Amino acid sequence: MTLIQWFIFFLVIQIVHYVGTWKLYEKAGRKSWEAAIPVYNAIVLMKIIDRPRWWTILLFIPIVNLIMFPVIWVEILRAFGKKSTADTILGVVTLGLYIYYINYTQDVTYIPNKNHVKTDNTLSSLLFAIVVATLVHTYVMQPYTIPSSSLEKSLLIGDFLFVSKFHYGARTPQTAVALPMVHDSIPLIKAKSYLNWPQIPTFRFPGIQKIERNDIVVFNWPVDTVKTMFGDNSGQYTYKPVDKKTNYVKRCVGIPGDSLSIKDGVVMINNKPLALHDRQKLQFSYDVVTDGNRFDYNYLIHDLKLNPNEIGAISETQFLFQCLTDETANRLRNNPIVKSVTKKLTTAGEADIFTGHPGWNRDNLGPIYIPGKGQTVALNKESLPYYKQIITEYEHNDLKVTGDEIRINGKVVNSYTFQQDYYWMMGDNRHNSQDSRYWGYVPFENVVGKPVFIWMSLDQNVPWAKAIDKIRWERLFTTVGGSGEPVSYFKYFVIVLAAWFGYDFYRKRKAKRNS
Repeated sequence: MTLIQWFIFFLVIQIVHYVGTWKLYEKAGRKSWEAAIPVYNAIVLMKIIDRPRWWTILLFIPIVNLIMFPVIWVEILRAFGKKSTADTILGVVTLGLYIYYINYTQDVTYIPNKNHVKTDNTLSSLLFAIVVATLVHTYVMQPYTIPSSSLEKSLLIGDFLFVSKFHYGARTPQTAVALPMVHDSIPLIKAKSYLNWPQIPTFRFPGIQKIERNDIVVFNWPVDTVKTMFGDNSGQYTYKPVDKKTNYVKRCVGIPGDSLSIKDGVVMINNKPLALHDRQKLQFSYDVVTDGNRFDYNYLIHDLKLNPNEIGAISETQFLFQCLTDETANRLRNNPIVKSVTKKLTTAGEADIFTGHPGWNRDNLGPIYIPGKGQTVALNKESLPYYKQIITEYEHNDLKVTGDEIRINGKVVNSYTFQQDYYWMMGDNRHNSQDSRYWGYVPFENVVGKPVFIWMSLDQNVPWAKAIDKIRWERLFTTVGGSGEPVSYFKYFVIVLAAWFGYDFYRKRKAKRNS
């Protein structure tokens, strides 16, 4: 929806509210016209139902308002004596239209100060907890789980993170109707958790920092689609709204204004090798040839810290290791059963690489320019493939190409000015990562946040029967950023928690003696 469409929709909602409640406003001692004034009517309504005025703000916060609307409907009914279970169900199921029936057909009496009822206070406390949790999840901090090994060594499969929304600026939801505190699907049943319509205008709050090279970033996968599995449209693909596209986590290796290329697996920025973060450990695929003896499982898992799912047997003596660091590869060379360890760098072109440029592959591509907001590039048949997706999909222009002529929104052009910043995201596990090499730039509007803290980490190679060993204790309460080896603050958390419980026990015991 455009801003004009959304404004019209907002006015319609005000009319619907006025028509269904003006008599109730009068019965509560207010003027009927007060039900018709946008925003002011909500402030008056809070007074009628004996709720704080700041609840008005919650009515205009996307997703949070979906929780608030049913509550307000029920609160209105209770304010006029309609407190039965049937009344509550009718108020919610009819999407508030049951209030119309009460407004026009029932001779109800306004009951003020009902918020002193204990059960209502309990409901208010529960509502407040849900609203606060939704606000924190949407605008401050979101939990996230690492599902793949693309950032292996920095972030492991089974890491549970907190992702900061405020570092790069919290983004308001674009999808107006969705379940709170879940992403694109409902847990367990995996059903879609949102409606595609309406889509509302979105904006981003100012952040406290900009995305820098080597930052680990959570973002919505730009090219994500959903395949219809049932009905007449089965097998067809439809695009998800931006804020409901699958969450990905990668490392930013290129920022706006960079010229990026990859040479034999080394990322080059402006013709210089990208300086790596001191916690960053790159991994590549290696061919490993042995003398025919088997690798010891514990040696691979516990000594080399490898994922067995990323080790494939080609023959009895040849193996493919998909995620070896240079250090681990050297350690493997010193194993007495190993005859050779050879890095597998791709030299031939790959059709699925971004733009399909002949000769480009996962280890050798570029140079490619990463555009930023307000920057202008020349457009011609040679440069268009790099920016076509941006022009049409991310910045929503109509593009038509006839011979050498390029038209954008009906006008012949030979240049293009970008409307937002773009980034190049890659996994540290270079040969086991779906990243910008395959689907291109990440628009800033797709950025979700910055991982800042690991609060739990579970080893996928250890069964739950060994729960103590399954927890990676050294990773609990560690920061994602920072320099040097990660330090766990878990023991300090336990100390503070124990001190608090000890103090609380002492305080209550002292209060009991004094009483």
